[in-house]
Amino acid sequence: MTAMIPIRELLNRIRWDPGFAPGQVELGYFDRLTKEIVRVPLQRLSFPPARRGIFELADADGLRHRIPLHRVREVRVDGRVIWRRPT
Repeated sequence: MTAMIPIRELLNRIRWDPGFAPGQVELGYFDRLTKEIVRVPLQRLSFPPARRGIFELADADGLRHRIPLHRVREVRVDGRVIWRRPT
């Protein structure tokens, strides 16, 4: 598992360094409605440059949801946890 670094720093490294985390990257974030960790592929997310503390995700109806980075609980590459927020 990657040493504890801020989630924004880890995501930047994954997004911009192709050799760092090759494979299927998923973010697990806490969903306040279902009270569960929801895992989504990184390719489905967007990171608006003007809003550095969030990512956006479109649901099945095409509605865009803004999720703060502090709700990210884990990052997985090919199913293996490489980062987990301390509890």
